[in-house]
Amino acid sequence: MSLDNQDPASEAFAEAQTVSDARRLRALTHPVRLALIGKLVLHGPLTAAAASELIGEPPSTCSFHFRQLAKYGVVEEAGGGKGRAKPWRMTTTGFSITAAEDPESQIAEDALHRMVREQQIEDYRTWLNTRAGYPQRWRDAADDSAYVFHLTVEELEQLTRDLTAILMPLFEKRMADPSKRPPGSVPVRLLLLSHPIEYPEDGEAEAGPGATGTPG
Repeated sequence: MSLDNQDPASEAFAEAQTVSDARRLRALTHPVRLALIGKLVLHGPLTAAAASELIGEPPSTCSFHFRQLAKYGVVEEAGGGKGRAKPWRMTTTGFSITAAEDPESQIAEDALHRMVREQQIEDYRTWLNTRAGYPQRWRDAADDSAYVFHLTVEELEQLTRDLTAILMPLFEKRMADPSKRPPGSVPVRLLLLSHPIEYPEDGEAEAGPGATGTPG
C-alpha cells in the first residue's frame, strides 16, 4: 500500500540496519513504536491516522512516535501530506540487533529482544485462538515444531548460517518489493529460536560479562 504513488520498496528500503548502541536500542524498546514498525513493514507508507486504525492508538500518539522513530533513522517522511496526514515509511527492511560490548548496550539489547518476542508470542496466541476460522489447507500448512539437537558451537554457527541462507533471499525479495509476492500470498511469520539449554563445559570461562543464573 502506497499513499504517494511511489513503490514503497525500491525507493524506501535499504539494507537491514545494525542497531548496537544503547541509545537506539532503548528508543526501539517501546510497544507503540514496535507496533508501528510492524505495520509499516506489512503495509508500506502510513499516515498517523491510518496507523491509528491499525494499532488502536490515537493519531496524536502515532504521530509522536513516528517522529521519534525518524529521529533515530528508523522511518522517514514518504512525501506528500502535512501534519497527521503526512505518510511515513521504513528506511530499511529490518534490523540486525547486535549490542556493543558495554553492559548498558547489552542490557538494552536484552530488553528489546524480550519485548519483541513477547509481542510475537502474543501474535501466536492470536493464531491459536483464531485458526479454526482459517481454510483447512492453511491450518495444515502451518507448523508448530520443536527440536533438541546435540551440537558443538561450530555446528550451531553453521546451522544458523545455513538457515539464514535459505530464508533471507525470500524475505528480502518479497518484503522489499510487493510486486514479487505471488497472488494468494499472505504474511507468514516463521520464528526461529536456537539456544543451548545446558552450559558447555567451558562455558564458565567464556561467559559474557554480567552472566548470571542457570539455564532452565
